[in-house]
Amino acid sequence: MKNTLWNGLNVGVMGLGCMGMSGGYGAADDSESVATIHRALELGVTLFNTSDAYGGGENEKLLGRALAGHRDRAVIATKTGARRLPDGQWETDGSPAHLRRACEASLTRLGVERLDLFILARVDPKVPIEESVGAMAALVAEGKVARMGLSEASARTLRRAHAVHPLAALETEYSVWERHVEADILPTLRELGIGLLAYSPLGRGFLTGSLHSPAALSETDFRRHSPRFQGDHFERNAERVRGLQALAQEKHCGAGQLALAWLMAQGPDIVPIPGTRRRTHLEENLRARELVLTPEERARISALFSDGASGERYPPVLMRGIDRSG
Repeated sequence: MKNTLWNGLNVGVMGLGCMGMSGGYGAADDSESVATIHRALELGVTLFNTSDAYGGGENEKLLGRALAGHRDRAVIATKTGARRLPDGQWETDGSPAHLRRACEASLTRLGVERLDLFILARVDPKVPIEESVGAMAALVAEGKVARMGLSEASARTLRRAHAVHPLAALETEYSVWERHVEADILPTLRELGIGLLAYSPLGRGFLTGSLHSPAALSETDFRRHSPRFQGDHFERNAERVRGLQALAQEKHCGAGQLALAWLMAQGPDIVPIPGTRRRTHLEENLRARELVLTPEERARISALFSDGASGERYPPVLMRGIDRSG
């Protein structure tokens, strides 16, 4: 597959999500995480996705260390604007003052002079999107940010933001079982020439077929709080994934590889960023780049999740942070 360009930014056809390298899915191993990042570079991955919220900034530090000496081969995307409070709740902050402070802090933690892609992690309902984007545009003008984007924004918000300053990408969840973008958001992105950075393209691991019970998740794994991984929702989703596994067996590949191939087949402007902290999983995911699906195969995969996954993708407190403004 050819590399994908977003407004001149070479991001490849698949990136690497780094969140799990700094918690979220249980204990992590920094040495293996760094080795995974280096292996990704060897295998042609150029885009690395992080956030100042991952591990309280530790993920940016880890990525900065791993990419030291390889900066010319990597595109770093980082986010800000959503942070966890001491009581465990999440707060959005898209204020110009916060965005400037966050940019400076991310530059320091990553050890770089410019952020390749700076993303507002959540639209702040307290701040007009024009103010948030205007502040990010000022950072572009100052040379501290190369390109900017939003995360989990509605089509209406995308239009308002793009009118202030061109956006390079929207980061949002998209996979064969989570297809909310297809109705309005994806057509808007294509009309405006904005790329789609698809996080959780493997349904947080569910689509690989490797998870057989919620009890297998560690106590610190945030998926324990996800409705899709609980009770009847888990069982209904597992049944659909078994259908995906059956199709993958016909194709002589893994279910996760099939899910990634399906997503990449939706268009060259869509770049999945499956997260992993292990080289073995990275290599398995990247083999999906070589899979070619026929129109019939794509249709069969789509039909398995024609009505989406069972259950919301986040608990209610986090769903409230998703921009649904039309």
